[in-house]
Amino acid sequence: MGNAARRRATYEDVLAAPEHVVAEVVDGVLRTQPRPAARHARAASSLGGELAGPFDRGRGGPGGWVLLDEPELHLGADILVPDLAGWRRERMPVFPYDAAFFTLAPDWICEVLSPSTAKLDRGAKLTIYARESVRHAWLVDPIDKTLEVLRIESGRWSRVAFFEDTAVVRAEPFDAIELELGSLWP
Repeated sequence: MGNAARRRATYEDVLAAPEHVVAEVVDGVLRTQPRPAARHARAASSLGGELAGPFDRGRGGPGGWVLLDEPELHLGADILVPDLAGWRRERMPVFPYDAAFFTLAPDWICEVLSPSTAKLDRGAKLTIYARESVRHAWLVDPIDKTLEVLRIESGRWSRVAFFEDTAVVRAEPFDAIELELGSLWP
């Protein structure tokens, strides 16, 4: 007997997933992983805190962004949850407070890598972000203490910078301020 055709996962599968997991639909497959571990959560929270004042609120920086932790993105048939995402305010002039999820692709995403998610984050998810014309991606590795900065060029990701340890960096699209990488690591 042949294998039955696999059913493509849907938003209903995401909604049915246990509350203690992050559920995504990537290339038609439901992917679940536990909520981020402490090191991962600390890096994401610290980075979001560093960027929020100058870019989301315009305190000590240029403003002009809407930044969110773990937004649920519905990009075509794919449902992704990046660790952080940002939209330029001119693309999201009115924040959709009543929305359950976002269908407008962000201008920037950040994935905090962990051993269980790095392959997916670097592979299928970056491919989807490129397809949806997300302009910038940051890959943060809290174990190796690195920040990889990517930019979309002609539909493909190009690495524009790589930083490690406690470097003080200016990284696009948030290069209006200096960021101390050491503040992200526990």
